[in-house]
Amino acid sequence: MPGQDEIRHSPNMTVVANVPLQAPFDGPQAWGTDMAFEGDYAYVGNYEGFTVHDISDPAHPKAVSRVVCPGGQNDVSVAGDLLFVSVDDPRTDDTCAAGPGDPSDPKEWEGVRIFDVSDKTDPRYVASVRTECGSHTNTIVPGKTPDVLYLYVSSPGPIDDSPTCPPPHQNISIVEVPVRHPGDARVVATPALLEGTSDEVSAGCHDITAYPEKGLAAGACFGDGVLMDISDPVKPRVLQVVTDQENFSIWHSATFNDAGTKVVFSDELGGGLAATCNAQVSPEKGADAVYSLTPDRRLVRQGYYKIPRPQGPKENCVAHNGSLVPVPGRDVMVQAWYMGGVSVWDFTDAARPREIAYFERGPLAPELELGGSWSAYYYNGYIYSSDITKGLDVLRLDDPLTAPAGKVRMTGFNPQSQHPYGRG
Repeated sequence: MPGQDEIRHSPNMTVVANVPLQAPFDGPQAWGTDMAFEGDYAYVGNYEGFTVHDISDPAHPKAVSRVVCPGGQNDVSVAGDLLFVSVDDPRTDDTCAAGPGDPSDPKEWEGVRIFDVSDKTDPRYVASVRTECGSHTNTIVPGKTPDVLYLYVSSPGPIDDSPTCPPPHQNISIVEVPVRHPGDARVVATPALLEGTSDEVSAGCHDITAYPEKGLAAGACFGDGVLMDISDPVKPRVLQVVTDQENFSIWHSATFNDAGTKVVFSDELGGGLAATCNAQVSPEKGADAVYSLTPDRRLVRQGYYKIPRPQGPKENCVAHNGSLVPVPGRDVMVQAWYMGGVSVWDFTDAARPREIAYFERGPLAPELELGGSWSAYYYNGYIYSSDITKGLDVLRLDDPLTAPAGKVRMTGFNPQSQHPYGRG
């Protein structure tokens, strides 16, 4: 097991660069969160705002702007010159100067903030949309024309006696964004996805991943996995709800394979705060579950995957955010595991997935309780990892199995909005 902050990695993984968290994002809870990509830029969320990185030279990434706009988690997605930032931490109002809000106050705000990022050095806050129970994450779904896009807003809940997040909260919010007039963005639908499930699992959705070319979306909805038909993006239709009461605790995220014949769901056992990558926790818990997706659009569980490297008793470790490594003809994924680091794994054989590469750091300093890789994504030949306390890591994967992925080029990438290889 590596020592404190010691870096270890497999022989086929190379550390290319690191951009540490810097002021104003250097406070004790200025935690790095999710990422999105557009052209030569990576947008990295932080509980205190977000950073825009120039990654045109992956070996020398540069932070070109840091925007202070507090609100957990500040997960991001991007479309052209618009950046969408999720907030499910009640604030006194929607401004970047707002302080923590009172959940019992009907005037408190949480939802989606919209920024114009046409000038990467000076992003401009242009609009906000309040959503029920806020926005834990958001997923971009294209409209019927390029002039309109939709955000599927996922959020936890309900909160008893809350005026803004009342029970039963079995729905998501769908925000319509006129691309040329983002100030007119508004909630146009709040479809219920979890009607008929028990109160224990009807707690909203954590993440939704859309695959528009397949007309499908997969929702990780805390107690359930939900498969949806999104051929009409404003009226998603539930095709199937799957549960795994034996092994899954918090359904966290979903990833389709490129062919749309498999879905990987992850379980965030312990909410990302617990040490679950050890001998005391079974390999099916806090893990990924690989489902096949049949021609009649039914999910069938095939196997589980969990990193094979034991972590220490104080290392928060569990399956978290990841994306496909675009290897034609194979199903390969890169994924963040908090203090378990970054894992690259092959699930071409859904019943017997296996790790093929990894990167990790040793335990944090004793005074730190939360750390590690929040998100790890493959983009145009490199792996980018948003580390909660260490900043942006850039990694290169050198393996004959994954080498064809290096030929795939994307113009942009939102991991929760999947497109066939080579499109973005």
